[in-house]
Amino acid sequence: MAQKEQVRKLGGPGSGGRQMLQKGAIKTLNMGTVKRLLSYLKAYKVKLVLVFICILLATLASVASSLFLQILIDDYVMPLVGAQNPVFNGLLHALMIMCAVYLVGIVSVLFYNRTMAVISQGTLKIIRDEMFRHMQSLPIRYFDRNTHGDIMSHFTNDADTLRQMLSQTLPQLFSSVISLVAVLCSMIHLSIWLTLLTVGFTFLSLFLVKAVASRSGGYFVKQQKSLGALNGYIEEMINGEKVIKVFCHENKVKEEFLERNEELRHNMSRANALSMLIMPMMGNLGNVLYVLVALVGGAMGIAGVMNLSIGGEPTVTMGTIASFLVLSRNFMNPITQVSQQLNSVIMAMAGAGRIFELLDEEKETDLGLITLVNVKEEEGKLVRCEEKTGSWAWQNGLELVPLKGEVVLDDVDFSYIEGKQVLFDVDVYAEPGQKVAFVGATGAGKTTITNLINRFYDIDDGKIRYDGLNINHIKKKDLRRSLGVVLQDVNLFTGTVMENIRYGNLEATDEECIEAAKLVNADSFIRMLPKGYNTVLEGDGSGLSQGQRQLISIARAAVADPPCMILDEATSSIDTRTESIVQKGMDNLMKGRTVFVIAHRLSTVQNADVIMVMDKGRIIERGSHDRLMEKKGAYYRLYTGAVE
Repeated sequence: MAQKEQVRKLGGPGSGGRQMLQKGAIKTLNMGTVKRLLSYLKAYKVKLVLVFICILLATLASVASSLFLQILIDDYVMPLVGAQNPVFNGLLHALMIMCAVYLVGIVSVLFYNRTMAVISQGTLKIIRDEMFRHMQSLPIRYFDRNTHGDIMSHFTNDADTLRQMLSQTLPQLFSSVISLVAVLCSMIHLSIWLTLLTVGFTFLSLFLVKAVASRSGGYFVKQQKSLGALNGYIEEMINGEKVIKVFCHENKVKEEFLERNEELRHNMSRANALSMLIMPMMGNLGNVLYVLVALVGGAMGIAGVMNLSIGGEPTVTMGTIASFLVLSRNFMNPITQVSQQLNSVIMAMAGAGRIFELLDEEKETDLGLITLVNVKEEEGKLVRCEEKTGSWAWQNGLELVPLKGEVVLDDVDFSYIEGKQVLFDVDVYAEPGQKVAFVGATGAGKTTITNLINRFYDIDDGKIRYDGLNINHIKKKDLRRSLGVVLQDVNLFTGTVMENIRYGNLEATDEECIEAAKLVNADSFIRMLPKGYNTVLEGDGSGLSQGQRQLISIARAAVADPPCMILDEATSSIDTRTESIVQKGMDNLMKGRTVFVIAHRLSTVQNADVIMVMDKGRIIERGSHDRLMEKKGAYYRLYTGAVE
């Protein structure tokens, strides 16, 4: 466990992570990330085409209504001014046409917003599914080096930034671009002079906005990083709340939280403060443009200046000015929206970059070809069969090698981090059916050996053989299926007691699960629960005592019925009286199996066939309990110290 902590400290985001913020910011903002994100939208090609059509219709409806305003004023309203007997039929007909145009725009906006919500949620489902599947294929090393809260942040905060961009930002960007093109064409149609005034003023505005947006983008990237780090810290503190209370560490924890929260506040404040300037800045600049167009257009109309246009009036009329004022506002609004949405895009790209970093993590490699199969004996030969027989063999090509449980570690060297070796020339010989115990101080390398047997990590040098086969040639899935593991840290999942026991073998019947519970003497306390085996456990079984949770985990291993067992401090959380009861069940469970036991409580390993005493990554003594006591060496000192 000490090595795991060392890995976490050296490689986790809490140490060097902050130094990598700038590198991460640069990495996430690239076209490769954008293209990769857009590739997930391929599944919705038809719906995206419909969305594009609806955006086009909504934009054209908005532009058409602005252009129609000139016709409405010049052809229908102005002739009625001062008329003695005004006829409103034409005006009413024109108003009905405008209503129809507006209705098309409203329906189009409603449809594409609802459709984009479906597309965004569907895309996020695909991404979350891919993330979770990939996470299951990652090596244990990844979870040792990254806090659980930071990993969770990929599924929550980072995914939420993508949802916002896909459902809101992307449609608005499409709409804004189309609107800009359509409005620009309409303005040229009405007056080139006023169009030049509008475009020139807009470029000046964009220059000011760019200066603000470029500064806020970097802070949005840092915001996502610091948010993930804060979530990781909160998750760690929640898990360790009892320890915090025991050691009165509340004030120190609050200080550290305030520091991390202050970092997040600073990044979020700077990012949002700068981005919030864009909308009012563009809004006020739009108002200035509105006034300029009104003044210049009015002056041109009064002075009778020739209007240079494509299909427009020869002079600037009241209708031209009114229509152009609406168009100028419609021209500035998309630019304002694009400027505002750029920050959302940057934040979403930061989230996407973090998600793709997870997806790009190297999977756990497995080059093994040897599989574990059920066998039965026919005419003195082993024959593979599909039904469960209780007899196992390794299938190495066409050869069937009986599973005996012989495990050999030959001159094994290992380091979690390059240059920091934790195991040195370790030799272990476990004969079939033997009980091999590892004892020693914390950090001596006991758990590391069992991690290597499971191939959670691969060795640096030496060989590990299982029934004479190099474990590198055995498929990891089959290797681990042959090894039942009971860990010191118990993990129970939300579900019934029966489901938690069945986790060891999903094909086990209720009767087999109950039999396994009886074997380890867990049946009696389970039946005393409110609904017995159907009692739902939540919060990692918080309603049970530590010993009861451990008993369920031992029953889970028992129902798996593995040929070999690894017990990592399996009875450390059980009181002495319960331990004696469980030990009998454990002895039944271990009968005929090769068993590796890690224990600090030396009384639990006295009946081991071989006891290995470890110190600083080396095996310094080995032998039976009686033999080691006679030597009066390291084991003797450990044992007598434990008795004292």
